[in-house]
Amino acid sequence: MNRNHTMMQFFEWHVKADGSHWNSLKKLAPELKRRGIDSLWLPPVSKSQSVDDVGYGVYDLYDLGEFDQKGTVRTKYGTKQELLDAIATCKEQEIAVYVDLVMNHKAGADETEVFQVIEVNPENRTEDISEPFEIEGWTKFTFPGRGDQYSSFKWNYEHFNGTDYDARENRSGCYRIIGEHKNWNDHVDDEFGNYDYLMFANIHYNHPVVKEEMIKWGKWLARTLQCDGFRLDAIKHISHEFIREFVTQITQERGDDYYIVGEFWNPELAACQEFLDTVDYKIDLFDVSLHFKLQAASRAGSDFDLRTIFDDTLLKSHPRNAVTFVDNHDTQPHESLESWIEDWFKQSAYALILLRQEGYPCVFFGDYFGIGGEESIPGKKEALDPLLYARYHQAYGDQDDYFDDPNTIGWVRRGITNIERSGCAVVIANNGEGEKRMFVGEGRAGEIWVDLTKNREDQIPIEEDGYATFPVNGGSVSVWTLPEVDG
Repeated sequence: MNRNHTMMQFFEWHVKADGSHWNSLKKLAPELKRRGIDSLWLPPVSKSQSVDDVGYGVYDLYDLGEFDQKGTVRTKYGTKQELLDAIATCKEQEIAVYVDLVMNHKAGADETEVFQVIEVNPENRTEDISEPFEIEGWTKFTFPGRGDQYSSFKWNYEHFNGTDYDARENRSGCYRIIGEHKNWNDHVDDEFGNYDYLMFANIHYNHPVVKEEMIKWGKWLARTLQCDGFRLDAIKHISHEFIREFVTQITQERGDDYYIVGEFWNPELAACQEFLDTVDYKIDLFDVSLHFKLQAASRAGSDFDLRTIFDDTLLKSHPRNAVTFVDNHDTQPHESLESWIEDWFKQSAYALILLRQEGYPCVFFGDYFGIGGEESIPGKKEALDPLLYARYHQAYGDQDDYFDDPNTIGWVRRGITNIERSGCAVVIANNGEGEKRMFVGEGRAGEIWVDLTKNREDQIPIEEDGYATFPVNGGSVSVWTLPEVDG
C-alpha cells in the first residue's frame, strides 16, 4: 500500500563540524522513518577546501572522507566508512538517500598557474572591461593525498572558463579565462547578462574531456554509495545541455526510477518551464516560487490574500515536477539567499506543503531539529510532528478546496478505503480567529474529529449531511481528523 512520500533535507548550514553527522544519521534513521520520512537529501559528501566547509567549496569529488587532504581525512560530516554505514542503515529502514552534487565549480586548488584572462563587468558578464592580461590563478588540482585512485584526471586552467582571484596581484575580480573555443556557456541563466560564473574556479562545460570526466564521476558516485538519487546544486549556472546529458546517462545506468532533483533558483515560472523543456522533464525542481509566496505571506500577515498562495508556483503549473519546501540551508538567516519564513507562519506553511495532493514535500533539518551557530534557532519538532503524522496517516483521497476568503482558507482530503481512518480537514487563518464549513463525506456522520496540532481543544461532530464547521485560531492552522490511535 503506497503511503505519501516525504523528504527531509538532512543538514543545515551550522551542523557541527566535528565529524559526527553521518553517525547521527545512522542513529536517527529509525526514528525518522517512524515519523513518515522516507527519503533524505544529504549534504555534499566530497572533500571540500576545509573541514569546516558545508560542502559547496568542493575540492576533490572522489575523496568521500578517505584520504588525508586539506588537513583532514574525514569531511565535515565524517569518514567515508561512516557515510556508507549510515546509507546502509537508511536502506534497512527503507529510506531513500539522495546525495547533493556540486558540479559548478572547484575550490582549494593545489597550485597556481599563469594564464590569460579578460576582466568582465560582474553586473553584466557579457561586457569586457579590460584587454587580455596575465594572472596567476588557483586552478591546478593534483590531489596529492589521493593520487590516481578512482580517477587519474588532473584539473588545470584549460578545464575552467572563469575565476575570481589573481594571486600575483592579490586582487579579486570576475575573470573570463581565454582559450580556444572558450567563453561563457550560452545555455545558462541570463541574469547578469550570463550567469555561467558563480564562484571559485568555474568548470568549463564546453570542454569534451570535462563533460566525460564529470559523467564518469557521477556514475562512480552512484555505484560507490548505492544511493537512490541526486540533488543537483546551482544548475542555473551549469550548461542546461550538459545537465540533460548527465541525467540521461545516469538514469540509463542506474534505471529510470533513479531520482534527480535540481536547485534552479529562479522564481520565474517561464524560466523553470524552459529548463524543464530542455531536460525533457527528466528531473524535478525545488519550487522556489512557492517558497517566496510563503515568505511573502509570513511578512504581510493579514494583508496577504491566502486564496492566491499557490498562484504562479511550480506546484500549480507543474505539480509532478515540484519539490516543495518552506526553508533550506541557503534561505536560513545570514546565508546567501536569506528569505526566512517568519516564525508565526511556519507551521501553516508546512501544512500547505505536507497535507495536499500535489508536490513532493521536503522538510528542512533546521526547522525540525533547530539551527546552530552563534544565533541559534530552536527546532519546531513538536509543531511539525503532528503534520507529519497527518501526512502519513490522514492526507489521502480527493481534495476539495475552500479558498473563498482572503484570510481563512481550508481544504478537505476525503480519505481512501484502504488506509483506515484516513481523511482530514485543514484550516489556516492569517488574521483573527476563523472557521470553515466543509464537507467531509456523509459516511463520516457521527464521527468526532479533533485538531491533531492541539492548537484547538474542540471536539467537532460530523453532521448527518457530512458537513462540519471547523474553527482555527488567528494566525494559526488546525488539522481536523479522527484522534490518533497510536500516540
